[in-house]
Amino acid sequence: MTTSQVKQETRILVQAAAAVCEDKKGEDTRILELDPVDSGLSDFFLITSATNERQAVAIADDIEFRLKRDFGAYAHSVEGRRQGEWILLDYVDFVVHVFLTERRAFYDIERLRKSARPLTPAEFDAELKAELAEKTRTVREKAPVVAKAKKAVKKAPVVAKAKKAVKKAPVVAKAKKAVKKAPVAAKAKKAVKKAPVVAKAKKAVKKAPLAAKPKTAAKKTQVMSKTKAKPVAKKKSAGR
Repeated sequence: MTTSQVKQETRILVQAAAAVCEDKKGEDTRILELDPVDSGLSDFFLITSATNERQAVAIADDIEFRLKRDFGAYAHSVEGRRQGEWILLDYVDFVVHVFLTERRAFYDIERLRKSARPLTPAEFDAELKAELAEKTRTVREKAPVVAKAKKAVKKAPVVAKAKKAVKKAPVVAKAKKAVKKAPVAAKAKKAVKKAPVVAKAKKAVKKAPLAAKPKTAAKKTQVMSKTKAKPVAKKKSAGR
């Protein structure tokens, strides 16, 4: 938590305690914004007056109760409750002083803290509202930038995937071409395997007429021999 956030939470607690003083009819309630150099550890003093001890104790008790109930804030130490003349509630970042009227005039804390800036509860409330409004405006102005940053973070994986897809695209294209060429390649391989068989078949076809010609020649020889043999036989019978 930043220093400004701590101070803002302290202001809210002081405002709540001042509201209790107003509700319980505390008189002349003042908030002293202490000088950082002069204040030590505390940032604010809340001072109010009561007309009697019972009222002083009632104011202190209700401040403790409401801060604990509404904000979970507990006083670091409490002093003077038994006497009820000057009750001090120490919340470290701010201190509440509940005085009887005469005791407040006697100790005169406001005069001792001349460097402090005195504020009425109304003035303090107005400053706190202005501070909260400024913070809200700043947050709203930053909201679009934060939203864009979140969208950019969400889109980062998508962009990375897109880049990977672009890199893979040539590989995918080559793979698709290879798949398309696969049947052609298979046919080519089959054709290469069949080529010797086809060549042999063609050679056999070319040799076929040569094989047929000897057979035809043999048949013609037989016919011619028979034809020549018959005339010779006739001639022999004529001589007889």
